[in-house]
Amino acid sequence: MNEIPIWEKYALTISEAVLYFNIGNKKMRKLIQEYEHCDFILQNGNKTLIKRKKFEEFIDEISSI
Repeated sequence: MNEIPIWEKYALTISEAVLYFNIGNKKMRKLIQEYEHCDFILQNGNKTLIKRKKFEEFIDEISSI
């Protein structure tokens, strides 16, 4: 089965988002808790996914994380 490259995925796991955005694991989890109702978070049962393009837009809008 062919694996989709990380830069083409719609949603990333926390581990993938940490690698893709070069943000630490603790910081990423803290952002998810602080912005749990933002449109870049997707819950699939207990699994939290990050909508890649929406999170990129979020990062572009803020000056620091």
